[in-house]
Amino acid sequence: MDTLIKPQVDRNWWRQGLDFSRLPNMVTESPGPESRKLHGKTVDTFKGLSSQVRLHPVCFKQGFGVTLTDVDGNTYIDFSSGIYVTTLGHCHPKVSEAVAKAAHTLMNCHDFTTPVKAELLEKLVSILPDGVNGVQLYDSGTTAVEAALRAARAHTGKHEFLSCFMDFHGKSGHAVSLAKMNKTNGAGRAEGFYMVPRPNPYRPHFVKSDGMIDSDAYIAFYDEFVENATTGQLAAFVIEPIQGWGGSVMPPEDFFPKLKSFCQRRGMLLIADEVLTCMGRTGSYLALEHWDTVADITTLGKGFGNGFPVTAMVAHETVKDAFDRISASTSYGGNPMACAAALASIQVIEEEDLLSNAQMLERYFERRMESMKAAHPMIGDVRVKGCLLGIELVKDRDTKEPFDEAGKRVYQKAFRKGLAWIPAGHILRLSPPIIMDQEIAVKGMDIVEEAIAETEKELGYA
Repeated sequence: MDTLIKPQVDRNWWRQGLDFSRLPNMVTESPGPESRKLHGKTVDTFKGLSSQVRLHPVCFKQGFGVTLTDVDGNTYIDFSSGIYVTTLGHCHPKVSEAVAKAAHTLMNCHDFTTPVKAELLEKLVSILPDGVNGVQLYDSGTTAVEAALRAARAHTGKHEFLSCFMDFHGKSGHAVSLAKMNKTNGAGRAEGFYMVPRPNPYRPHFVKSDGMIDSDAYIAFYDEFVENATTGQLAAFVIEPIQGWGGSVMPPEDFFPKLKSFCQRRGMLLIADEVLTCMGRTGSYLALEHWDTVADITTLGKGFGNGFPVTAMVAHETVKDAFDRISASTSYGGNPMACAAALASIQVIEEEDLLSNAQMLERYFERRMESMKAAHPMIGDVRVKGCLLGIELVKDRDTKEPFDEAGKRVYQKAFRKGLAWIPAGHILRLSPPIIMDQEIAVKGMDIVEEAIAETEKELGYA
């Protein structure tokens, strides 16, 4: 098959030309004068900025591997990966070359077959769980989620959905209706969309007599909720395997097998929104692999194309024929550039053994964050799976009261020290590229801990 992908790249490509002894390298304050100038020119026109930008309006001009450089010449360690997107680092040469070659060959031919699409489909199915072999390609996570909802309705003939508190699934009408209602949708939740609590081991709704989280009680509540709050026409349960926006919340080990059994018993599909967690972010291709569970429909995105907008809806062979009944194609989904980016990204993960690297980093992050938790009274909980991390800050460990002001201060202090990352109120979210080595991971965590220590001192905790 005529491939658009170049041969293997040296795994240490991202170290070339960088003096890691000087990383991060802050030559001005951050945000610096040029960042403030450019941000000031655009902020009146470009509206709806994220909390990341509002808290620290720096202007980036370049990314390379595990670093970002702003317009003032400051070079940061990247613990954000865009926002869980550049899993393989910024501008991975194999991915960049694949996209460039495709852009010079064929940009779009709607949903006709192309050589690179055929090769991507073959490769993608080879890394997915057995029986998951139905694929449709899109250009955003929201679009993939919306398509998954339509497919679930087409397959089951039912129209209602369950989803979880604090999960996030996108910003269009039905995707928003799966999540917490806020300013993103003043019209309210769509009819037939219901929300239930998901197990959060740090903040459980249901516990056993020994104080441990009770997964069975959650499932029992779901049964009661279906009987009393819905019409019983449940098409699917939609869930993030690990919460992203909600703060990198990990499930109990026994939850997902029980949830899958619940869905099967109720005649509904399990839809796993893996837009954030797929393609190596958690040390596996899919996060649900950690709990030996296969969803009926799964959405992929973010790291799927390492920065190029390509997403997917994939389904088990028992469900995939529903795709033919929902007008599943899109204008941009599966274009040659997108397929080239996704194919190259999977090949990079395989060739550079990056799942193992993410697992190695997980072991380091777990040790380091547990040590930080023991040393800092503001840290209520830490959690990690692969290169998906969360640090929860609280005013008091006994009451677990969220500490939003501390989260804001720690985020800004660390950014000024040269760490680009993600805030979520009182929860600090970290998603370093899975190409990173422990030397750089240590530097990044040192900055985080320094920022926490300084904030604790300011707020009277040290």
